[in-house]
Amino acid sequence: MLELDLLTLSLLLLVGFIGGTVDSIAGGGGLITLPALLATGMSPAMALGTNKLQSCFGSFSATRFFIKQKLINLHDMRLAVICTFVGSATGTLLVQQIDATALSQLLPLLLTGFALYFLFSKRVKDEDSQRRIGEAAFALIFGTAIGFYDGFFGPGTGSFFAIAFVSLAGFGMAKATAHTKLLNFTSNIAALLFFALGGHVAWGIGLTMAVGQFLGGRLGSGLVVAKGTTLVKPLIVCVSTIMSARLLYQAYPEWFSWLG
Repeated sequence: MLELDLLTLSLLLLVGFIGGTVDSIAGGGGLITLPALLATGMSPAMALGTNKLQSCFGSFSATRFFIKQKLINLHDMRLAVICTFVGSATGTLLVQQIDATALSQLLPLLLTGFALYFLFSKRVKDEDSQRRIGEAAFALIFGTAIGFYDGFFGPGTGSFFAIAFVSLAGFGMAKATAHTKLLNFTSNIAALLFFALGGHVAWGIGLTMAVGQFLGGRLGSGLVVAKGTTLVKPLIVCVSTIMSARLLYQAYPEWFSWLG
């Protein structure tokens, strides 16, 4: 059992708060929380499981706030929630059998494309636009596929959901962010269940960070409602770009040898 001193736990709580705030606005909170967990010395599997635990609280807090603001109609999202849960559970089981290295090489290109889309697309705005796909088809195709991806690999899941809601469901930015958090919460719960069954969750550390995540999720979701596209759009572009750079560095370290 990993034991940490009070100062380290306090820092992790702060990291959870920052990660929860960023994640509820633009996604990518794992960029902040996962390295912090790895820095404690826990194994990668334990860090991933513990990260899912604490991130559940941030995505729940944000989702709860968005529901209260009537940005989410749970009745309309029932099928998407079910498909996302099944997809995430399947991905979590499969990743234990298959190497996900190839995804780490492809993902930076996708995230760069997302950043450019959010930067230049006229569909990225506060108002809803014309829907291009039915609710059932969206749930079956994108709920299942993105849920599977989140369970299998994970980075950039919020960007995948957000771009699907904006470009295909016709949602405005705040509404897209709200629904993204609902499905993020769903996929986090599914993945957490299987990590927990495998014994890959440090409950004390995860629940400490969860306090910060819950508070950060509430703060970030409030900012989404108050600021809309003005805040969310540039943050998604920045987070997607940072994730791309980090993943490129991990996949092709020789490209960055000039940095010393």
